[in-house]
Amino acid sequence: MSSNPYAEELMATAQYISKKGRGILASDESNATTGKRLAAVGIENTEDDRRAWRELLYTAPGLGQYISGCIMFEETLFQSSKGGVPFVKILKDQGIVPGIKVDTGLQILPGTDGETATQGLDGLGDRCKAFYKQGARFAKWRAVVKIGTATTPTTTAMLENAHGLARYAQICQENGLVPIVEPEITLGPGTYTIEETAFWSERMYSQVFRLLNEYNVMLEGILLKPNMILPGLDAPSASPQEVAKYTVRTMRRSVPAAVPGIHFLSGGMSEEESTLNLQALQDEAATGPASPWALTFSYGRALQATTLKTWAGQPANWDAAQAILVKLAQANSSAQLGQYKGPHPVPGGGRILQALRLGGVGK
Repeated sequence: MSSNPYAEELMATAQYISKKGRGILASDESNATTGKRLAAVGIENTEDDRRAWRELLYTAPGLGQYISGCIMFEETLFQSSKGGVPFVKILKDQGIVPGIKVDTGLQILPGTDGETATQGLDGLGDRCKAFYKQGARFAKWRAVVKIGTATTPTTTAMLENAHGLARYAQICQENGLVPIVEPEITLGPGTYTIEETAFWSERMYSQVFRLLNEYNVMLEGILLKPNMILPGLDAPSASPQEVAKYTVRTMRRSVPAAVPGIHFLSGGMSEEESTLNLQALQDEAATGPASPWALTFSYGRALQATTLKTWAGQPANWDAAQAILVKLAQANSSAQLGQYKGPHPVPGGGRILQALRLGGVGK
């Protein structure tokens, strides 16, 4: 096996992003998805409005105390602030590593009950080279596994998505980008139990790591972005302690110690629930063998939803919106350290059904 000239850099980047008290801001929503979020608060979906929204996020004073990495959409990676400062520089000056979403969306797998495969391998090497040149140092690829019906998940869908993640990770590392490996057991309708989610998550993660090894992916130079272990949306909600029990058990059973950081997605959870569950993970992890990896966060909606509502496109609300973003990041930083006591900046809130992003580039 030939050595990777980026090996030391990949390991250093992964370790930096996974350091204690820090997490990832996931702001990689496509133009179409961003447009829906902006429309909900009365803002047009123009390039300038999307730029202004991301500028609000990235220039929030003190954000870098709690955020170590930021996932961007391709348009955003190449944008600059209204004052002409590249977003990549703004993030780096905050101590935040710029990252890039590289998959191009989901496609339905024929002959399945709505199961999907992730697109984007074609030309990925050249795109990674361009993203690295622009300043990105890590990447994200989202694979979705559907559970909760009599026929899902199929071995076809699990193997297809594990292969896609492994090949993507291999290509990223070849071109200097730390791959975030995201095998999401998606939170959807159904009465399936938390035990069922744990069962399928273990099996999917085991498949993913088997193929990462087959493709000679260096585990010290990746990050894992899994789901927390939750019951179906139509089942009774689980307490943070129950979520933590099954989530930590699943990670211990299926994630090698070489992986520096596990950055949980907030899909389906309210802002407060995301923080409470993250705190509970630290409490649970402290009860058994020392966890070899950081248990931290890669949150999108859980950091952005109230921030966007507060701003609503009004210049007068800019400072208040940035303040709530930093408070949310601080709450999750405290939870990652196992020190969160409350009260939460955005208390309450219910579960949210996650939409599958189907289609090609930009969808």
